[in-house]
Amino acid sequence: MPRTFPPTAAGRVVLQQAPDGSVPEIRRSTVRTGPVDVTVAIGAGIAALSLAGLMVTRLIPSANLFAFLAIAYLLFLALYSMVVLSMGHDGRMVADRLASVAAHSLAVVALAALLFVTGFTFWRGREALPHLNFFTSDMRLAGPLDPLTQGGILHAIVGTLIELTIALLITVPLGLACAVYLNESKGPLARFVRTVVEAMTALPAILGGLFILALVILTLGLTRSGLAAGLAIGVMMLPVIVRASDVVIRLVPGSLREASFALGAPRWRTAWHVVLPTARSGLTTAVLLGSARGLGETTPVLITAGFGSTLNFKLTSDPMVSLPLITFVFSRFSEPPMIARAFGAAAALLVLVLVLFGLARVFGGRPAGEVSRRVQRRRERQSRRDLARFNSRHGFAQQLGEGYGS
Repeated sequence: MPRTFPPTAAGRVVLQQAPDGSVPEIRRSTVRTGPVDVTVAIGAGIAALSLAGLMVTRLIPSANLFAFLAIAYLLFLALYSMVVLSMGHDGRMVADRLASVAAHSLAVVALAALLFVTGFTFWRGREALPHLNFFTSDMRLAGPLDPLTQGGILHAIVGTLIELTIALLITVPLGLACAVYLNESKGPLARFVRTVVEAMTALPAILGGLFILALVILTLGLTRSGLAAGLAIGVMMLPVIVRASDVVIRLVPGSLREASFALGAPRWRTAWHVVLPTARSGLTTAVLLGSARGLGETTPVLITAGFGSTLNFKLTSDPMVSLPLITFVFSRFSEPPMIARAFGAAAALLVLVLVLFGLARVFGGRPAGEVSRRVQRRRERQSRRDLARFNSRHGFAQQLGEGYGS
């Protein structure tokens, strides 16, 4: 007789009993979650919220919102495991479902925290963001008591872009070259460099600013400026880019390198034409992580560039502020216009990060082997030129052979 077992996400499982009376082991389905699982999770969640509300209002009236959410989450896990167990699943299936629910709930919590921080920033800066002068003016003629129709953060936006550009021009070549060296070279020096890079990822931001202050400003005589701030931001970005790029390059299959070596390519050409294009998408993510670290730095900019209220394009002189620095300075005032400007600057920083991430994904986020139409057309033109050159050489060889034959 066929034996039917409890339903899974893929439907009911029917197994044929063997002649000796034994039943084969039930295979657990690892397919996507079915409607039954979603219904069970929603029901357990509603019941957990109801029980938690009853406990908070009747048994623990002094509990706050955090305690209510913690109690509701624990009750949800307990109720969900009981319902899954009552459906005929064994202990392994219950543990699997609980782990899946916990992972999804943690992802929801992280997404909710991100949305809350972003929404709160834009909500508090809603008074400053609608004004056009907020993005087209600096604070040269505006003070803490002036309305939001005067002054802006143009000098901070320009300073952030200039300092980040300087840092990227320095850290991207050095970071990628160091990551390639760590993967292509073996020996005590490579292990020492990797250890130093891993230690520098936990470097406090103030130490990076003090390093540039002592080396570049006090020793070499450079004044506090945007160039010094860009160097300080680069010190903080470099270990992040190197560490992330090192991990990405390790994922490149060794068979690609072996195939390149078998074709006679030297090591440097293999790294340039095989390893780096294959890991391009991951390297873009590494640069993005380093850029995010640099965009959020405040202390190195304050130490190496100072604070100013005017727009400055000079790289080697005069103070140059950034969006994190101006947010920090404006938030120290108690006047409502300055608080609104601080949150508006933070919202502009979020938008700038989003734009940079989008541009990096557009220009560098294609998988390995996938090229744009422009590159395809360029390769087609080059192939046609090569074909024409080969044909001309073949025709010349034929004419030369006919001349010798005559």
